Amino acid sequence: MTDTTSDSTAAAPAAETRGFQAEVKQLLHLMIHSLYSHPEIFLRELVSNAADAVDKLKFEALKHPEYYEREPDLRVVVSYDREARTITVRDNGIGMSFDEVVANIGTIAKSGTREFFAQLSGDEAKDARLIGQFGVGFYSSFIVADRVVLVTRRAGLAPAEGVRWESAGEGEYSIERCERAERGTAITLHLREGHDDLLSRHRLAALVRKYSDHIAVPIVMHKEVWDEESKGYKTTAEDETINQASALWARPKQDITDEQYDEFYRHVAHEGTAPLAHLHARIEGRSEYTLLLYIPAVAPFDLWDREHRHGIKLYVRRVFIMDDAGELVPPYLRFVRGIVDSNDLPLNVSREILQESRDVETIRSGLTRRVLDLLESLASDEKEKYATFWSTFGQVLKEGFVDDHGNHDKLAKLVRFASTHGASDVQDVGLADYVARMKDKQEAIYYVTGETYAAAAGSPHLEFFRKKGIEVLILSDRIDEWVAGTLTEFDGKPLRSVAKGALDLAALADSDEKAAQEQEATALKPLTERLARALGERVKEVRVTHRLTDSPACLVVGEGEVSGNLERLLKAAGQKAPTVVPILEINPRHPLVKRIETEPEARVDDWASVLFDEALLAEGAQLPDPAAFVRRLNALVFGADASSGTPTGTTGVGPTSTDAAG
Repeated sequence: MTDTTSDSTAAAPAAETRGFQAEVKQLLHLMIHSLYSHPEIFLRELVSNAADAVDKLKFEALKHPEYYEREPDLRVVVSYDREARTITVRDNGIGMSFDEVVANIGTIAKSGTREFFAQLSGDEAKDARLIGQFGVGFYSSFIVADRVVLVTRRAGLAPAEGVRWESAGEGEYSIERCERAERGTAITLHLREGHDDLLSRHRLAALVRKYSDHIAVPIVMHKEVWDEESKGYKTTAEDETINQASALWARPKQDITDEQYDEFYRHVAHEGTAPLAHLHARIEGRSEYTLLLYIPAVAPFDLWDREHRHGIKLYVRRVFIMDDAGELVPPYLRFVRGIVDSNDLPLNVSREILQESRDVETIRSGLTRRVLDLLESLASDEKEKYATFWSTFGQVLKEGFVDDHGNHDKLAKLVRFASTHGASDVQDVGLADYVARMKDKQEAIYYVTGETYAAAAGSPHLEFFRKKGIEVLILSDRIDEWVAGTLTEFDGKPLRSVAKGALDLAALADSDEKAAQEQEATALKPLTERLARALGERVKEVRVTHRLTDSPACLVVGEGEVSGNLERLLKAAGQKAPTVVPILEINPRHPLVKRIETEPEARVDDWASVLFDEALLAEGAQLPDPAAFVRRLNALVFGADASSGTPTGTTGVGPTSTDAAG
């Protein structure tokens, strides 16, 4: 079949030869030498790019109808030439100017380039799925081609403003201006040896139906008919549309297969793997719109950029408007991919209109509610899929506790934490699971926070709870401090930090323990007063605690005050943190505390400082003066003067009492 495109070539002055950006050279080498397990993906990417160009023309033509240039029938044409061994993908979309070709083809102006290479695994099948996700789909042409020629002209420019670009994928490309009557872009691939199977209408049409059947733009090829004389197929001049060319989301759900849903996801998300779940619904009422949304299985490279949201494509009455309508989803759902097609918004909608429109607010609210319902369904009915979702997007979803107070109840059912019930940092405990395992007489849901899982799981505040077999949630993500500050109760049970306030554990202790606790608090009152005097303004008070079993002391803050962990996080982020004076709680049964009772008044100051610094270290904090801590500890252990480090030889705990120092 001969390519009949009129991509002519009346070249202006001699072509310029330019070198590729370093990342492009690396990418081309990868395409040519590594990603050969799925060579046909080049057609999926080129057709997808062509369809996007057609959509962009529709959008720009709303303000500039002259861009249609008396050619309103938009299409993508796939053709081949068996003798020349070429395949051409041509569209009459928006096209590119000279500068746009240089910017979009000569370089990869994408923030995800480095992440793209970082995620390569050496497994061609897995690596191939990354193409497109990072905006590098065009370069997949070099998987099957040893030379690629691109001819284009941007709509609205003069025919003399055409551009011809050519490269063999070996580090350089040539570019020149040329005469081109048609707007749009034509990409011709000169095939490498071994890919002649692609020079077949049947093969190309099958690939289009496999990968691009859902695309709403007509994808056409010339018809072929059987010729008795030559005993072969003969190409005719008649065009035939080989995809359904209707918006997938506009079709009845019962007419769409799971494979078609998955392939559409690959198109809108530029992702090679199937999604975890999808949601397809037509909403009628105050606002009428159709949505087709997906929950990905793999995180996009820019997941942590709250400002860069490109997951939702917006259509108005099936006319493409924009492909990064972040106003339609709250930031904590920025991982959602798909389309929203509104019947009510104006075709000339702008971002300013989106930000102010009541219809958009209605769509946003409805979309949010339905996505959370979909996740709740996954959590209850498909636990393995939800575990995959949570490990990938859980930290992002937690942002909803800060961003979206109206959906706290829904989010509380979806949130997952690690806990002392398990022995790992896997976040697989829901609040409903915790409540179901609560002890008799236990009135609260307990949690502990820390900068890392190890720091939180090793907190001395957990000692009493472990002794009593009471489960404690372990919150170690940075966002967890804010989650704990807004998620105050679940199922009527308050959430309480084990490191805040004077925990009322009386209901969980037996009568003998209660009596012993009261006696110890009374007996140690003189010691707590001595320690409080020694520590001065560093502590709010010193008191006896029964939340400790193995550690000599711990620090707690009052209810409603900022925890030590949150204070450190705020300071690390360069934000002002309120100054919180902690409470030092001591374990009346620990050998170190018993030893301090017998020490002379002159040494209590040093012991008090050591206790306080040990408690700071135990909760993951940095000591304000590490050298002073070491000096005091050595002095107390070896009987030296804490200020000079000179051994006294007469007092001190002695070398055999190092266990008492913590």
